[in-house]
Amino acid sequence: MKKVVVVSLAILFALQTGFAQSDNGTARIQKIQGIEVYAMCEPLRAYEVQFDVETGAKAASLMTGGVVNEGVSEKLTQFVARATKESKKQNKPFDAIVYNGGKKVVAVKFKDDASEATKGLGKVRKMEGVEVYVMSEPVRDYTTAVDVSTGVKAKSYLTGGLVNNSIEEDMAQYVRRAINDAKEQNKAIEAVVYSGGKRSIGVTFK
Repeated sequence: MKKVVVVSLAILFALQTGFAQSDNGTARIQKIQGIEVYAMCEPLRAYEVQFDVETGAKAASLMTGGVVNEGVSEKLTQFVARATKESKKQNKPFDAIVYNGGKKVVAVKFKDDASEATKGLGKVRKMEGVEVYVMSEPVRDYTTAVDVSTGVKAKSYLTGGLVNNSIEEDMAQYVRRAINDAKEQNKAIEAVVYSGGKRSIGVTFK
């Protein structure tokens, strides 16, 4: 009888551990203008690419000679606007945009109906060993360790606003600053969470 109880407890522990681990890197994404945005985050649902969308020089950066640059959320909003326009032009509906790097996104259409286990969820990437949540929130509970803001982007400033950082490059800056700030404060972080504007937070999971 004891053996049965021990085995049952071991199975229960293994299952609970498995469920906890499955949440690692899982993000609940935000919507922009009603469109799901997966930035440096792969949807849990299967999808097919409808078309690509590229970005160009940013108006705010050009008008200020590179002194004022759009934040990541503004860049993603521009991608959504361009994807919506392209969707009408090509008569191809889409459900979400997916950004993996560089200066383009893909507009995608999901192949299945969303379930509670997949709706608005994706797996994020890591940069320098920490999980990166862009316009998304970790499924796991967390506490804030450091608060990070960005300033003028060197690339845009040196080119008078003609060349801007990609979203990936912006997030790399946030990650480096968060890691450095955490070290200076004798802290460690497990992820960087960016929700909008020009600031992000370095966090640890509970």
